[in-house]
Amino acid sequence: MAKGARNSISKAVVYVVLLLLIVGLAGFGATNFGGSTQVVGSVGDTEIGLDRYARALQQELRAIEAETGERLPIAEARERGVDRVVLQNLVSLTALEDEADDLGLSVGDAVVAEQVRQIPAFQGMDGSFDREAYRFALEQAGLSASEFEAQLRAETARSILQGALVAGIQPPGTFVDTLYAYAREARDLTFVTFGPDDLDEAVPEPDESDLTAYYEANEDLFTLPRRKRITYAWATPEMLTGTVEVSKDALRRLYEERSAEYDQPERRLLERLVFEDMAAAEAAQAALEAGETDFDTLIADRGLETSDVDLGTRSRQDLGPAGEAVFGLDQPGIAGPVDTPLGPALFRVNAILSAQTIPFEEARPDLRDEYAVSAAQRELRDTREPVADLLAGGATLEEIAAETSLQLGETVWSPGEASAAGADIDAYEAFRAAALEAEPGDFPEIAELSDGGLFALRVDEVLEPELQPLDAVRAEVVQGWTAEAVRARLMERTRAAMEAIRDGTPASEVGGTLRREADVQRDETLEGLPPRLIEAAFALDEGAADALPTPDGAAIVMVDAVTMPGDATEEAQAVKQGVRQAAGQGIAGDITQAFTRAIEAQKGISLDQSAVNAVLSQFN
Repeated sequence: MAKGARNSISKAVVYVVLLLLIVGLAGFGATNFGGSTQVVGSVGDTEIGLDRYARALQQELRAIEAETGERLPIAEARERGVDRVVLQNLVSLTALEDEADDLGLSVGDAVVAEQVRQIPAFQGMDGSFDREAYRFALEQAGLSASEFEAQLRAETARSILQGALVAGIQPPGTFVDTLYAYAREARDLTFVTFGPDDLDEAVPEPDESDLTAYYEANEDLFTLPRRKRITYAWATPEMLTGTVEVSKDALRRLYEERSAEYDQPERRLLERLVFEDMAAAEAAQAALEAGETDFDTLIADRGLETSDVDLGTRSRQDLGPAGEAVFGLDQPGIAGPVDTPLGPALFRVNAILSAQTIPFEEARPDLRDEYAVSAAQRELRDTREPVADLLAGGATLEEIAAETSLQLGETVWSPGEASAAGADIDAYEAFRAAALEAEPGDFPEIAELSDGGLFALRVDEVLEPELQPLDAVRAEVVQGWTAEAVRARLMERTRAAMEAIRDGTPASEVGGTLRREADVQRDETLEGLPPRLIEAAFALDEGAADALPTPDGAAIVMVDAVTMPGDATEEAQAVKQGVRQAAGQGIAGDITQAFTRAIEAQKGISLDQSAVNAVLSQFN
């Protein structure tokens, strides 16, 4: 069993290394950090190289980008602690590698060679090892073959050690049964919810003492966060389009280049079903004409989906010899059978799109906007270097705005909020990242916006968190006090209803909204009900009830029945096996973590913060 675990982990290591090299280092691996220090730290006798930390951090940033769909600036990543988590993970891996080295764990050249040959990035079209691909990938990663193979050898030795740690781990049966029962327990529940509409009378208007008490008890709600008063100079292509001169001849040339967009022939929206021979196609056509089948059935009978036969929009010229039959129809229908390069086929015409010609004068406004934006982007690219030179020479942002096309602006900015002035520049991620990093006294630097615009900023003042005066936030205080008063009254109404139910009044007669749910499991979500109600229900005994606040009122939760899961069915056994595997993995992870922390303490950890900062600076 230990051997199996080691083999499994070893295979996983290959793909981890592949990911680090091919994904994590794309466009980054050849970075030269300079200086004499080439490590960010060490555990025992094993060092953590600068490049290894850079690769790991780049990989993590790209994983976050893949998950969220948005690029995470290094400034925000550092604020979240991503850089520290990556470094800690590397420290743990290095500790295991150092321990494996001390124990003499290693693999021979034959094993390393076999692992190299199995990495897909190093294989040719035929699946065999391609030495040129191997050389190119390592070159892009900034590694020599000996460095990569040494790293792979260390990774493999570490995987052997990890495999030995967790081999044979099986969670106790009682533990698995308890977890299974906890996860699969089901309950029949009754909810009675009360909202603002269930109040018998409206909440009275608050007086000054009510507002003052609420304001003083909730000062955090009315305290402005740490902010920065920022002056900036910026320009976007859109801001410059009005100043760009565009000649009619230039637009005419652009129109002619786009002639395919503005002068479109008659087209058909088509599907094509190809047959083995003409006889089969003719038989299908005959069945269609006799009403014995339809086109969708013909597609399904061939084991195809509609997407498999969809041709989209095609012109007569696109269809070659089949164009005459298809365009011979004056309304949607079936054309063919006709010979095509793929064989005899039937065509279904789903729509007829008339020829369309957009004259130059009609297209001219859109062409001018496109041309002007493109010209403005070129102008800004040409402006960047002169602005950078002016800033390097000591020019202020006010002087930059006076001498270039950049415009001056001011904003009061804080993370996660629009500026007090509502400046549009706040919408740009690049500006937000720069504002987060900048502090008073920093020299402005020119930077680029996502649409090709330019900006530079200066932090004039840091405004510490500040409690706003009551008069400035009076409307918000009134709103908050009223909402709290409504919830308090509804909570009283809910407790009274619960007491009535306990005294024998049917739940349907106490007011509110009655809702019953059967076989609810603890990880379920019920539309319209906050998750807190489900959590509370599973903390109650069968037959018990409780009254709880909700975001807009209050609710009674009653447990009508508790059903413990059985394990006689195949489905139940499959679920229990999943619980067993998850529990085993959790225990294995805990053992590995405890072992790793112990050897870290034993061997000692040394980190060079200046080297870490050098890596982080490459991501700015």
